[in-house]
Amino acid sequence: MMEIIPAIDIIGGQCVRLTEGDFSRQTTYDSNPLDVAKRFEAAGIKRLHLVDLDGARAKKPVNLAVLETIAANTNLTIDFGGGLQSDEALKQAFDAGATQITAGSIAVREPETVKEWLFNFGAEKIIIGADFKGTNIAISAWTEESKYPLQDFMSGYLKTGARIFICTDVSKDGKLQGPSINTYKHLKLTLPNAQVIASGGVTTIDDLEQLQEIGVKGAIIGKAIYEGTISLKDLERFIC
Repeated sequence: MMEIIPAIDIIGGQCVRLTEGDFSRQTTYDSNPLDVAKRFEAAGIKRLHLVDLDGARAKKPVNLAVLETIAANTNLTIDFGGGLQSDEALKQAFDAGATQITAGSIAVREPETVKEWLFNFGAEKIIIGADFKGTNIAISAWTEESKYPLQDFMSGYLKTGARIFICTDVSKDGKLQGPSINTYKHLKLTLPNAQVIASGGVTTIDDLEQLQEIGVKGAIIGKAIYEGTISLKDLERFIC
């Protein structure tokens, strides 16, 4: 069964969503992320994707207190990302209650560092963030499409022991226009050992059914829940 993974993005301690990663296109949905997390847990959700957007800009974790509060007051399995640029930052995230961390831009800029993390912490603890536009990796806070093919990026990390990838189509993120079904199909065919978590554009239950049919490990849902195009009750059929 495909894992359903709601996203909580944090700015200033509040639950927000951006469109295409643009900080000027921010919508605030709730002032208390713990309340949001508890609603997810009450609906049977097991996983949470928690992103420290302030940390991403500061290049160091900023909202660890939010992570600690959610981890201490729910039983959710939390993967945490945003500003994780050093061994110390990883230690802080794990100490605050993260079960996994997502290595985002650092996975592109400093692959040797991330390879060390995979060796030291294990492939189940380190998720590789594979943000893409078109067929290539997106860089510079999603503003540029690099010349680094998504498939080559993932293949390289598979060879060094990585297994789990959050693949985010940044051109669709926060726009409620549907996910990149063909991209995920291609990745599952060409990189069968990769555990792909689809992210970006998930809008309807039909989107989730298509992703499940492809065989992705999980699907991250953000704006669709907050805007009501997918309800927590709708998700019951995907939750064991």
